[in-house]
Amino acid sequence: MINGADTAFILAAAGLVLLMTPGLALFYAGMVRSKNVLGTIMQSLVLISLISLEWVYLGYSMAFGPDVHGIIGDLSWVALRGVGTAPSTTYATTIPHTVFMIYQCMFAVITPALIAGAFAERVRFPAFVVFSLLWAVLVYNPVCHWIWGSGGWLAKLGVLDFAGGLVVHATCGAAALASVMVIGPRRGYGQTNFMPHNLPMPMIGAALLWFGWFGFNGGSALAAN
Repeated sequence: MINGADTAFILAAAGLVLLMTPGLALFYAGMVRSKNVLGTIMQSLVLISLISLEWVYLGYSMAFGPDVHGIIGDLSWVALRGVGTAPSTTYATTIPHTVFMIYQCMFAVITPALIAGAFAERVRFPAFVVFSLLWAVLVYNPVCHWIWGSGGWLAKLGVLDFAGGLVVHATCGAAALASVMVIGPRRGYGQTNFMPHNLPMPMIGAALLWFGWFGFNGGSALAAN
């Protein structure tokens, strides 16, 4: 049965998590040189559209759809087929299924954006878009199902991840490390001045991230009480 307070709480939490991605854009943008500010901001902001579309048409079904051998969700919920306003019988049973989907979408959006900080100023925009889309499909969606999805193999082992320490931060941290190992040091490292161009921007971005954390962590309870 739908609970109005729970629904309003999760919608507000989803808005707070969404706010974290522009906050991340400001945080990164202030740390780079002025000539790369716009490109750095766009790397984060474009993911709001790109990953939201991926999540609606494919990602949500892969991450939370009916389980296939504990590895991945099947594709029965592609394009949100069968995901409506009635509560899910498996996830967050007091809010509409679509609200749960939206809340989880905000986590999917910010996770690849977190990787971008590792290679700021060093990756072309088209390559970043392709990398982020493939990473979401091939890494985030399966790991999300393993831990948060019903029937996931890690969930069956008792692994708990209340607010993304594994699904979000461990995956993007590993990806960031792998990325910089492949890309290598930036050109002119040790010879060129790479001082941040505007330190108040990271301060504002950090404040938005801190504020959004109330939705990121608090909303993970999936209920107002």
